[in-house]
Amino acid sequence: MFELNVESNTPLTPLKDVDDIALQFLTHIGYLPKGYNPKTNVVDTQESVPYRLFMDCFMRNIKRAWQVEELAAYLGTTKPTIYRHLNKLKAIDILEEVEVERDGGTKRGYRIRYGDLRKAWSFTEANVEMAMENYRQTVDHLQKLIEESSR
Repeated sequence: MFELNVESNTPLTPLKDVDDIALQFLTHIGYLPKGYNPKTNVVDTQESVPYRLFMDCFMRNIKRAWQVEELAAYLGTTKPTIYRHLNKLKAIDILEEVEVERDGGTKRGYRIRYGDLRKAWSFTEANVEMAMENYRQTVDHLQKLIEESSR
């Protein structure tokens, strides 16, 4: 199921610090909740599992496909925690599942769709447009029914 927080915002283009941009962007789209407070002993959000998953694993290694076990080991957390955050990124539709060969076997891996955030984001935009069109049809239908019932 596609899920994204859409809010009025200003482009972050004047900013130059990648981490500042990423933190604000991830909060705007709802991946990191506003006022996010990591439940672990990390000092700030940049050290948290969801932030590091997105930035350290997926963005700074954008062509690499990661297995869940690798992500859990790299981030020092559990597989259920990894799956929880992967599901949030999958709901935004910027991750893709790919087959990964490791140690002679094939397993499922995850990476930014097409290895390019701009291309991945085009899927997100298409989902938003489709959702808005569906809302528009519902609003039109509701208004029509209300008008017909008040005649």
